[in-house]
Parts: sequence; structure tokens; C-alpha cells
Amino acid sequence: MSRINLGRVVLGGLLAGLVVNLGEFLLHEQVIKERETSAMAALGKTGPMGALWVWIVFGFVFGIALVWLYAAIRPRFGPGAKTAAIAGVIAWFFGGLMGAVAMANMGLFPNDVLMITTIWGLVQSILAAILGAWVYQE
Repeated sequence: MSRINLGRVVLGGLLAGLVVNLGEFLLHEQVIKERETSAMAALGKTGPMGALWVWIVFGFVFGIALVWLYAAIRPRFGPGAKTAAIAGVIAWFFGGLMGAVAMANMGLFPNDVLMITTIWGLVQSILAAILGAWVYQE
């Protein structure tokens, strides 16, 4: 078994992170902006959800983690888009679905907003993982 190529993980992860950040921009600025603003107002929040730079850094860190996960499971599942999609689903499960279930359980956001963001996150994670894996080489 060969070692994980960390340079390629970072390179592929930055591409995956770019996909995540562009996807999040489209989601929050075009798709759910009005619903999200109303939901935040209901929580007594009028401004943005924290510092923008934190979310951007998080997107790139998530992308790097996606490609690292792909590299880690690649020896067992084989190289390619299918393995990358599996990595994307795993990352989404722990990073997106579980968080959405927790927010729904606490009643923090309307169910339609949570449903849209959860499905969007699944597609986004799979696409980002596949593009990031395309760059990865051992």
C-alpha cells in the first residue's frame, strides 16, 4: 500500500474547496437568500451568519478533507469517480446531514430551508470530491 500524496491532496482539496465555496455562494445568495434572512430574523439575528472569511476557509478545509478521505479509501475501493462519490457521501453524512438533523430537532430553521441545504450539500460534496479526486495521484 502506498502512502497518501499530501501535495496532491492539498492541490485537489483546493479545487474541491473552490467548488464548495462557489456552491455555497450560489446557495446562500441566489437560492435561499430570502428564506434564510427570514429564518435568521426569527432567531433574532439581523446580520450575516458570522465572518465570511471563516466560511471561506471552512470550504477549503472541507475540500482538503474530502480529497484526503478519497485518498484514504482509494486502496480499498479503487481509483475513480465512484470512490470519490463515496467519499463525498461520507463527508456529507457527517458534515451535512447530521448537522441538519440536529438543527431540525432543535427547530432552528424551517424544514424547507434545511431540506434544500441538505440536498444541495449532498450534490455539492459529491461533485467537489469527484473534481478533487481528478487532481489526486499517488
